[in-house]
Amino acid sequence: MPENTITVPLAPMEPDDVAGAFAYTRALQADDIDTACAVADDTGPELHQLLLDVAARVIIPITAVDDCDGEPCTHSFLAAALGRLLLELLCHGVCLDGLPGIADTITRFTENIITEDHGDVADVLRQLEAAGMKQAMEAHRTTA
Repeated sequence: MPENTITVPLAPMEPDDVAGAFAYTRALQADDIDTACAVADDTGPELHQLLLDVAARVIIPITAVDDCDGEPCTHSFLAAALGRLLLELLCHGVCLDGLPGIADTITRFTENIITEDHGDVADVLRQLEAAGMKQAMEAHRTTA
């Protein structure tokens, strides 16, 4: 993933929240509707906010633009890629504010922006989950 600057760091999530949100997202990515439904039932209505939290942690670091001294750089082209992603989502009729829509947005963003040549999305989702879990565990240790 490209390195870039985030002006306001996101507060860490709880470890169980990270696990639940990514379990739901990975289940939908794998077309495992039964598992996704089970995770949604176990997590409850807070899954909606958890997915939005994960989406922010996936999208914000990638789309934050570094100072390129006014010259085009890798980040200069993200807007076009994000526009294509939004059009793709709209073309598929995805409802962006529902649980499947948010999880699908995370998956498609990962596929279209983060992975190289539409690489192994499931692997990248596992890496993102591990990073989120590490941050949550470190924050939990300091507050416990």
